[in-house]
Amino acid sequence: MKKLRVAMKFTDDDIINVLKLVDFRITKTELSAIFRSEDHPNFKPCGDQILRNFLNGLIIHNRGPKPAKD
Repeated sequence: MKKLRVAMKFTDDDIINVLKLVDFRITKTELSAIFRSEDHPNFKPCGDQILRNFLNGLIIHNRGPKPAKD
């Protein structure tokens, strides 16, 4: 997640907005805990759910929403 953030040049607000595209809510505090160093007492590892939703949101962010099937 850290490498994706740097590669995409995303801020915390950008990541939160991408996650909102897939109806996943996260606070800035929770997000900052993911980006702390591993030896910090408030460090929280990035779980599969957060990463999966971020990647799905990134698809929507770059390509747009899926077209509706008729």
